[in-house]
Amino acid sequence: MAGKAEQVWTEVLDRASEHIDVSSLRVWFEGIRPVDLYEDRLEISVPNTFAKEYIESRFRPLLEEVLDDVVGHETSLVVSVAGPGENSGNGAAAQGAESVLNARAPRSFRAKYTFDTFVIGAGNRFAHAATLAVAETPGLVYNPLFIYGGVGLGKTHLLRAVGHYVEDQDPSMRIRYVTCEQFTNDFINSMRDNAPLEFQKRYRENDVLLVDDIQFLENKVETQEAFFHTFNALYEENKQIVIASDRHPRYIQTLENRLVSRFEWGLVTDIQ
Repeated sequence: MAGKAEQVWTEVLDRASEHIDVSSLRVWFEGIRPVDLYEDRLEISVPNTFAKEYIESRFRPLLEEVLDDVVGHETSLVVSVAGPGENSGNGAAAQGAESVLNARAPRSFRAKYTFDTFVIGAGNRFAHAATLAVAETPGLVYNPLFIYGGVGLGKTHLLRAVGHYVEDQDPSMRIRYVTCEQFTNDFINSMRDNAPLEFQKRYRENDVLLVDDIQFLENKVETQEAFFHTFNALYEENKQIVIASDRHPRYIQTLENRLVSRFEWGLVTDIQ
């Protein structure tokens, strides 16, 4: 379905370009080639690993939101690195990127995950207020902010709302939303590839770090060590850390006491 993939990608790029500045389109999107379209995902290839990481960290939420609309159902974006010479022809999608004018600033967080779209009730009112306070003054209040509660109660929504709000107020802020599983995989890959500095740069050079499902640090001794040092590096620079979990940090089994202690330095609040 390569032909269909190019058609879908061209449409995605055309719509997403309304939210991406012209320089970013030229630098990051001209080299992208649609590879294939599957039932639940669209695969695209980029020229190198750096482009892959930048597209994923900066533009994935926007692209997936648009992709969902174009395809008509929830569809993931898979970014791969092309082999030598594979991306030399940019195709119609690249031409679309080059022709876009009057583009606005890039957006990395889906517009549906905002404070305005969050449904406030008695069980989540304080968590909503705390995350909004953090978004308004990153690094100054409730740092870290730790939110815990059951599945489907809005923890992820609030984390992404923080990112959306901060980015909207100051597009220069470096914001990273990541699941604990993704953090773990990135750490393992950095060890496998002997690239610890790339891992450190990816996670420590942020103004706001949003970590979802931190309970997956259970039984991961080396990953806990990596997160401990990541936390310290950000905290010492007054960078904002927001963490979500399905339980209070004290009840995350095998979580090191030094991490539990740090998670409680700021504010720990539940959501119901």
